[in-house]
Order: sequence, then structure tokens, then C-alpha cells
Amino acid sequence: MVINFGAGPAKLPEEVLIEVQRDLLNHGQSGISVMEMSHRSKEYADIHSKALQAVRDILNVPDNYKVLFMQGGGTGIFSAICMNLMKTGTADYCVTGTWSTLAAKEAAKYGKVNMVFPKPEKFTTIPDQSSWKLDPNASYVYYCDNETVNGVEFPFIPDTKGVPLVVDMSSNMLSRPFDITKFGLIFGGAQKNIGPAGITVVIVREDLIGNAMPTTPTILDFKVTCANNSLYNTPPTFIIYVMGLVFEWIKRKGGLDAMHENAITKSKLIYQSIKNSNGFYTCPVDVRYRSRMNVPFRAGSASGDESVESEFLKGAEKLGMVQLKGHRSVGGIRASLYNAVSVEDAIVLANYMNEFYNSHKSK
Repeated sequence: MVINFGAGPAKLPEEVLIEVQRDLLNHGQSGISVMEMSHRSKEYADIHSKALQAVRDILNVPDNYKVLFMQGGGTGIFSAICMNLMKTGTADYCVTGTWSTLAAKEAAKYGKVNMVFPKPEKFTTIPDQSSWKLDPNASYVYYCDNETVNGVEFPFIPDTKGVPLVVDMSSNMLSRPFDITKFGLIFGGAQKNIGPAGITVVIVREDLIGNAMPTTPTILDFKVTCANNSLYNTPPTFIIYVMGLVFEWIKRKGGLDAMHENAITKSKLIYQSIKNSNGFYTCPVDVRYRSRMNVPFRAGSASGDESVESEFLKGAEKLGMVQLKGHRSVGGIRASLYNAVSVEDAIVLANYMNEFYNSHKSK
């Protein structure tokens, strides 16, 4: 058995993969695969509408918010947000890791970016909100709820004093309940908790739609996407079909409350193994802001011993645990614990970490 701890594209629920395999050649009574269906067909229209509705059901999306399926990944949405929402020519950005850094860099192409707090040398914490400098003229306040690379996650929803709040939830959407009404726009790339890579879910409040810059590409205009039910052009139909199956799987497993409970259990197992290692494993992230989804750590010393980490990764692969290597920009080891990773999977990793430490502590 292989356990996939990859950060994305990430593990999909086995039940979903089996269902996809079963229906791959013939979906329902259509006689063809979803991959072959016209996106204008009645069969696909049913798949599409059910997936959109499932997002609303699972996240309890209010009627005054629109759910959009868009292409271009999270990176494309970095630009789309600016082109659709930056009405005042300026926006506030909270930079807490790799992905919010890239988002702020993209936003600077379209207007003035106000850094809410100074960019830290290392992304290991979130500055206290009392120190934030928000611009009352900002079109929106942007942050990344969970930094996949750096393992920093917000345990709170920022207070923006009435300015629309925009959040990147690419790596923790569907992992815990939250109040949609606190946000102007929420988005998440599919390849973590939602489904295969190739689609981004965008949830946007109606009053923020219809103000796109004249130069906005049609395909990134929220008004056009909304008016066409996310079918302005040919969508990645197969990905949306698989995504719909993932939504149904989440419902069967107890919804967001169950996903959140499992996330806490899984991450505690790994963090406890780090804590119990007497410094053999170290996690650089401030305990208050450690992610439930992505746990980066070093082995052998606080800054990491590459030979020890290489041995750890090789040993893990022999036991069927794959994609544990840290992001190339930070190195080390990273365990991603998305919804499809079970508590039992996390126990296997925690046990291996303990055994590996015990075999090296006297060296």
C-alpha cells in the first residue's frame, strides 16, 4: 500500500477513484466517458449543476454569493482578483508565505499594494493584528489562509473594518467550517482537498461582480463567468465530474465538522512526534500558527541534516510513504494531511518518525 503525503496534486479518496474507474468508459447510461461528453450536453449539464450545488451545500453558501468554476489555477485568480476588484487602485496584502508573496507581486502589476505588515525574513508566524496597518481606501484585504510551502495557517478570520476580505484557501478549503459572510471572495485550487488539478473554485459576493477593468480578459471576468454558469468556454469536464464525487464523499464522511476533527487528530500526531524527539525533529513554525494541512519539519538538527533527511525519505518510500520531500525553496520534509489522508495514514507516519528517531538518537 502506498500513502501519498504530497502537497498537490494530492491524494484523492480511494472510494472516489474506484467510482471513477468503474464509470470511466461508460458514465451512467450515456455509453461514453465523461471525458468525451459535450459540455453543452444534458448529461454533462447534470454533472456540472450538481457540483456547483454541492459547493453551496457543504459550505453553506448564502444566496447573495456566486460559485464559479474557473481555469488558470490559483495563479490565474491572483490576477483575476485585481482586475475585477481593485476599484480604488490600491489593495492591502498580508504576506505570510510563498503564495501570498506571489499574489502581492502579481497585484503590483494592476495597482498599489499596501503591505499590511513588513515582509518577514522567514515565514514562521503571523504578526498580531494590533500591529497591522490597513488602508481604509483599499479595495480589498488579501491573505492566504494556509501557506502550503511554509506550514503557516490562520486560526482566525482577520477584521478588516468593513473592507472586503479576499482569501486564498487553496490548501485548506473543505477542511473546516467557516462563515462565508465574513468574506467578499474565497478561492481554492482543486488539487489539494477538492479534486484533481485544473480548476479553481471561486466564491464571490454579488456586489463585487461587474466592475472588471476594461483590459480584463473575458475568461477572467467574474461577470462573464457568472452569466454563463461557468460554461463560457469548454471547462475541464472530467475534473469537475471527479470534484463532484469528492463533494459527495465529504458529505458521506460527515461533512466539514468531521474533516476538521480528523485534521486536528492527524496534525497532532505528527506534531507530537516532533515534540517527543528531543530536538531531533524540529518545526520552525510558531506553535500558535501551525498548519493542520501541511507540516514542514527538519530532521537531525534544527537546520536539518541533509544526509539524515535523505535517509528518512528513502526509508519512508520503502514503507510506501511517498512525496514527503519538502518544497524546493525550503528543503527538509513536509507531510501534507489533506482530507483524503486518513487518521490511520497519519499514525503510520508518526510511528515511522518515532522508530527512525529511536534508531538515531544514540548516534
